[in-house]
Amino acid sequence: MALLTEAEKRQVADTISRIERETDAELVTVLAPRADDYVYISVLWAALIALVVPGLFNYLAGWWNTSEILSVQWGTFVVLGLLFRIPAITSRLVPRSVRYWRASNLAKAQFLEQNLHHTQGETGILIFVAEAERYVEILVDRGISRHFDDSTWEDIVRRFTERVRRKQTLQGFIECIEACGSLLKEKVPATHERNELPNHLVILD
Repeated sequence: MALLTEAEKRQVADTISRIERETDAELVTVLAPRADDYVYISVLWAALIALVVPGLFNYLAGWWNTSEILSVQWGTFVVLGLLFRIPAITSRLVPRSVRYWRASNLAKAQFLEQNLHHTQGETGILIFVAEAERYVEILVDRGISRHFDDSTWEDIVRRFTERVRRKQTLQGFIECIEACGSLLKEKVPATHERNELPNHLVILD
């Protein structure tokens, strides 16, 4: 994870505060180091390999008896189970569709957990990043979605995702917030001063 310093976190918060002075939208930013630990995927791969490979090797070579095969299978399972817990290896074992599915579910959960669905005028907007998955999503409440098609955010998400891929998460947040602000101030301009939700970057454990 590209750790952000306190100064960088304040930079994100200051950008949100500046944008919210021009729009009634309530922006919340959430950064997750990863959407899931994918333990079940690591265990599944370790179990599958431990079950098949020693048995196949013994079938071809015929060196072991039943108890020896079981010992080798258990040993293989334990070693691979630990090896596959290394994040760099785990990420290669998990299909992209699964990673994106878990990240999307976490984004939707955060939309509710951060109370973005309870804002006055239904103008909450979540900018969510799952860094390990290189996943970015923008979720908006009904007060904003009535003004914009879902496709409105696609180019912003694409540019932010590229920033995350290049380990430039801070720059991605700043650019994304400003790009969203440019759109929001036209369709959802500020009508009165308010700040219902905190502006600081929420970093999940």
